[in-house]
Amino acid sequence: MHRVLGIIPARYLSSRLPGKPLIDIGGKSMIVRVYDQCLKSNRLTDVWVATDDQRIYDEVSRQGGKALLTQSNLLSGTDRCFDAYRLLTEQGETYDMLVNIQGDEPFINPRQIDLLVSVLAESEQPIATLIKKITDVHDLSNHHVVKVACSIHDTALYFSRQPIPYMQQVPPQDWLVRHAYYKHIGIYAFQSSIIPAIKQLHPTPLEKAESLEQLRWIESGLSIRVAITQFDTLSIDTPDDLETARNMLRMNS
Repeated sequence: MHRVLGIIPARYLSSRLPGKPLIDIGGKSMIVRVYDQCLKSNRLTDVWVATDDQRIYDEVSRQGGKALLTQSNLLSGTDRCFDAYRLLTEQGETYDMLVNIQGDEPFINPRQIDLLVSVLAESEQPIATLIKKITDVHDLSNHHVVKVACSIHDTALYFSRQPIPYMQQVPPQDWLVRHAYYKHIGIYAFQSSIIPAIKQLHPTPLEKAESLEQLRWIESGLSIRVAITQFDTLSIDTPDDLETARNMLRMNS
């Protein structure tokens, strides 16, 4: 059985929701909700929260979870995951894979994590991620919804905030009827052997243009395996997202 490390990167600062990881959702902080969902996965050996903020560290620890204080000058959640991986391996831990789980998705389905790990375990690719079929035409024009074009071998060809492909001579409202479009679900799994190489990569032109770090890996020649999930995720980025999450809890309680 593969040893799989689940890391939830969390930072306190947020332009639209300061202190986002500690926001209360139905009597439990968001970061603890994510952590608890990850514990339900059948494929994760260990789960840790990686943060540079003492308040987040204390909250996770107070609730019985495991947290690591990482460097404060890291530029992305992936960098924070890799720093947490470094800290754990320096303590003698060994893992075959690392899963980067978003810290602002309090209702992530554990089956998504299990699917991702299973796909990477059976793949020759160094990285894997999830995609979901787009069913709402408005998502095609929403630049916050990242789209992905895939090869016939289930690898990612390109990620974009624009709809890809462009359907020539077809009205945009008919695109979903004529072609299967997919959106990216922002969870990644990495073979541990590829982590040192990824850490050496520098920002690339396509990454800078789209502001999508996964394009750095593709531009650098790395292959990303994709798997289709039927489960959607709710990312908490705005006060409206937060209200949606709280309403979901009330409806399901």
